[in-house]
Formats: sequence, C-alpha cells, structure tokens
Amino acid sequence: MSVESANRGPCGRLAGGARPTYAPRRVRVHGIELGGISIGGIETFLDLPEWKLGIDLGRVHEAAVQRPTLLFTHAHVDHMGAVVSHAALRHLRRAPAPTYVIPRENEAAFAALFAAWRELDRSELAHRVVPLAPGEEFELPCRLLARPFRSPHRVATQGYALWSKKRKLRPEFAELPQTELDRRMRGEAREMTELVETPEFAFSGDTLIELVEREEVVRRARVLVLECTFLDERVPVDECRSKGHTHLDEIIERAELFQNEALVLSHFSARYKRDEVLALLDRKLPPGLKARVTPFLEHWR
Repeated sequence: MSVESANRGPCGRLAGGARPTYAPRRVRVHGIELGGISIGGIETFLDLPEWKLGIDLGRVHEAAVQRPTLLFTHAHVDHMGAVVSHAALRHLRRAPAPTYVIPRENEAAFAALFAAWRELDRSELAHRVVPLAPGEEFELPCRLLARPFRSPHRVATQGYALWSKKRKLRPEFAELPQTELDRRMRGEAREMTELVETPEFAFSGDTLIELVEREEVVRRARVLVLECTFLDERVPVDECRSKGHTHLDEIIERAELFQNEALVLSHFSARYKRDEVLALLDRKLPPGLKARVTPFLEHWR
C-alpha cells in the first residue's frame, strides 16, 4: 500500500491537555494483517491477529486481551506498561495464561514487577515468561520462529524477526516433467527437497537508524515495521538521535538499503497531525521507496 492509499480518517493529536480516545485500526500489507496503535512516547501495541500474536503493550486494548502471546521489545512504560492488566484480564475471562517473551536483561525486574502486583492485588496473575536474547529463538504457536536482534535505544531493546520454515524442491529438480517428478517424489521426497527459512516479518522496536545498516534481516524481511518518530525540522536529526529514535531524513538517506517488499513506518510523534504525516511522506520519500511505504496511522474519535 502506498502513502496515497493509506486508510482515511483523522489521527489524534494531544492538545490543550486533552487526551483523545484512540480506536486501533487494521490494514493488510503484503498479505499480513496488522492492527494496533503506535504513538511515540504514549503507547505502542502491534496486533498480528492471523498469528494470534501481539508486540508490546503500552495500554490494554480489546484485541490485546485476545492475544495469548506477546513479544516485548523493551521496558519503557509506553511499550510494557499494560502487561499486568493483560494478565489480569485474561484470568478474568478464564482464558489460558498468556506467554510473555521479554529481553533477557529484563527477566529479574519483570519477575519483581509481578511479585509486587501479586502482593498488592492478592491474585495469582498467572503467566509464562520466556526470556530471549539475540542468537536465541522461540517457536510461536503459529509455527513461526521468533528471533530477536539488538536495537540500539536508550534502554536494553530488541526487535524481532519472524521466520517461516518450509520444504521446497531443490533447484536441480525444477525442470523435471511432472510425471517423473511425481514418481521420484514417492521414493525420494526428503532428498529432493530442502528446508528454506524466510524472514516473513520484522519489527524494529524503538531504535537508531544504525539498526538498518547492521542487521541484514531488517533489510531483507518481506514486511518491515520500522519506527519513524520524527519527520521534519521541528525535531532535527541530532535531537532525534539524542532521544534514541529514528528520523525520516535518516531513512531517506539509506533508501537503497531497503530490500523489503513493504515498509511500514510507525511510532510517529503525537505532535504530527495525520494529514501532516501523509503530506511529509509524500513530499520527501523518493519514488522507489514511497511505492513500498505504508504509514501506520491511528483512527481516533
């Protein structure tokens, strides 16, 4: 989906101390349905409903409560602040205890967080914790493999790549007639195929642009969700970097690096109105990249 074809509807902006009510939306990007909301400094929740998976949870949404597995990128409140509420609501609805995949650096503090709330709430808050670090993997219920990678930010942060594994016919057998192929496959199926891993999806988490230069999987994933918190001179690149975030100008400078079929830009600062985001992306992105970009914008009412 291009910038011009993004879903219509206003995007909330905090003004005068009032907080708008956001309604998460869904959009399909290269065959993957994405929902949720991501507003820099306020809240992030990425919903992958077809995989029954969520990433980060700054505030509880109805869709999030339905997700039995959540991947967390880091422990900033706008990304992890609603995790205890998520466990409590799952229990209230008699849903199975959720699984939380967290950066290994957060394991002790995460346990302490739940211990404090168990004492305060006098409830079990049942859940399963899977500490994970770059170089490790976790097989999700949807059969995809979650493999974290280090994202440079102000606190320990990791993004996630979701990999599929499929057996495919080896190239040397591709030209065989179908009848011969069927005959051989009956007796040599295992030898005629090979296991192929594909990065279907990647989520950067909050990050500096160096992530794109350093991590091949970020550049290669079929669909990449990349933070793009600031878009213009109101917050210049140097100030953006001091906050541990990525600026649109930095993405544009590295446009040739992105091999992704689709690039979803998210985590826009609340200072931007929806129409401003669309106009800035339309004006600044080079054509080859713009054709692959979907801005992840939120409805509000």
